[in-house]
Amino acid sequence: MEITTSNVMLLVTTLLFGLVAGLCFTWGNAVTPGIGQLEDMGYLQAFQKMNRSIENPLFFAVFIGSFFVGIATVFINRGISPTHFWLVTAAVAIYFVGVVLITVFGNVPLNQILDKTDLINSTTQELASLREKFEQPWNRFHRIRVVSATLSFALLIIAGIGK
Repeated sequence: MEITTSNVMLLVTTLLFGLVAGLCFTWGNAVTPGIGQLEDMGYLQAFQKMNRSIENPLFFAVFIGSFFVGIATVFINRGISPTHFWLVTAAVAIYFVGVVLITVFGNVPLNQILDKTDLINSTTQELASLREKFEQPWNRFHRIRVVSATLSFALLIIAGIGK
């Protein structure tokens, strides 16, 4: 592989998208099914603590940074070939809609509701109601992220192989 700006950017974008796809896959494949077996208080506390824990500079750098690096990669790779350009563009567009926007407008509002809830002083009925309002919508949004992140990652791999 020749070391060019377009190749380096494609590599970095692929790596970042892969990290997010792996996080999404693991979260959806192991974390949510595992904590889904807990009673309401345990489930909500675990989710609340994980949401608070994941909000850190490294996560934000990878999660948000990947999109901006992806945009730069689209522009840097626009002159390679039409097929290559459209693979990269499709990957970034799918990532933006299915990962970034779904997170911002789907998962984050649910996370904020959970974060603001005083679980310790909630009744058993309030915990059950919160879980009912939170769990299925959150998981539905997350499944979209898993598919979108995985598809975006795969498209970047194909773009890299075909280059």
